[in-house]
Amino acid sequence: MNVDASPPAVEFHGDALLGALLDALEPYAARPLVLEYGERRIQPGYHVTEVKAGSFVTLDCGGNPDRWRETVIQIEDLPAEAGGDYMLAGKFRSILDRVTRRVELAADARLTFEVGMPDEPMRVFDVDAVQPGGDHVVLRLAARPAICKPRHRAAQQAVAGACCGASVAKPGCCWRARAGPLAEGSEASASSVTLTASCRLPDPQP
Repeated sequence: MNVDASPPAVEFHGDALLGALLDALEPYAARPLVLEYGERRIQPGYHVTEVKAGSFVTLDCGGNPDRWRETVIQIEDLPAEAGGDYMLAGKFRSILDRVTRRVELAADARLTFEVGMPDEPMRVFDVDAVQPGGDHVVLRLAARPAICKPRHRAAQQAVAGACCGASVAKPGCCWRARAGPLAEGSEASASSVTLTASCRLPDPQP
């Protein structure tokens, strides 16, 4: 009996860091890398047109300062030349490795993809997941929505309070929230992270 020994899918939920994505792709170096974005599958002739490394200092609409590093990978969606096939995941990783020899790419940088066809506006995506698919590996991208950070944080706090407040004990209650980069001086590092919190179940009564 044949058993698929491929690692399970790696879910990022839009919060991928560069180093984490490269690690997730490493087991699939010899497989074609297929991108899925905007409800379509990228054409086999796609190529990486530009890699950008940036540092951002921002102020949101609530007056909250923020700063983070980001790596932007720009990809053009093109058909393959005659007999061409998808780029191997190992080649994709080697392209980024070559870039690091000329441009500093931080492993803990937030990761953004810019993807589009030559005759279409370019769109911005986050990494949703890396998923094995038969003889290839799929890099699934999710469109990045516009967001009001103060309102988003307030919603997270409301969910956390309702779920895990001191006066609340809901068996199995948990919440999962995506958080953007944290302001300088915060206890956590200034990079995109996925926060997971869960309520501790009450101890069984004797």
